[in-house]
Amino acid sequence: MKTRIAVLISGSGSNMQSLAHACRGADFPAKVELVISNNPKAKGIGIADAMGLKTCVINHREFEQRKEFEQQLDIKLRNNRIELVCLAGFMRVLSPFFVQKWQGRLLNIHPSLLPKFRGLNTHEQALKAKEKIHGCTVHEVVNELDSGPILGQAEVPVLPEDTPASLAQRVLAAEHKLYPQVLREFCANL
Repeated sequence: MKTRIAVLISGSGSNMQSLAHACRGADFPAKVELVISNNPKAKGIGIADAMGLKTCVINHREFEQRKEFEQQLDIKLRNNRIELVCLAGFMRVLSPFFVQKWQGRLLNIHPSLLPKFRGLNTHEQALKAKEKIHGCTVHEVVNELDSGPILGQAEVPVLPEDTPASLAQRVLAAEHKLYPQVLREFCANL
């Protein structure tokens, strides 16, 4: 049996695509059962639809309180018998209410070599700090932002001519390889 996963996105969905492509392999231990976006204009929803994936938009702006949004998210996940949630460019910080409900079944990809550069603007931070190596991390989500157990990392060299955009592009390419690898290992050990 393949692990039933949901991928949460807010934008282009490129990491969702890499996960969905990997999951189509006969020997891959997971299957994307649902793609959810909090952003109705997310390009990734159209891409997921075109890939034949079940999609849903839960616009966080339609809720007065974060908990109400997260309750709807939780209901949608449970109604679809989701076993594991993969955050892939999901630009909402999840509250302890949601994190605790999905503890141990909630993964995220972050564009830095954690514990360095938590939060936003990681590429700018790496360049400002004159790092020689940057990269990405897949980790379990816990209540403290970008602090959960690290499941895998990929390094990317920082080049002298790098801008935040050029560095981001190379890190994103590394993310597309790392996330499916880590998901495979994680699901194989469930």
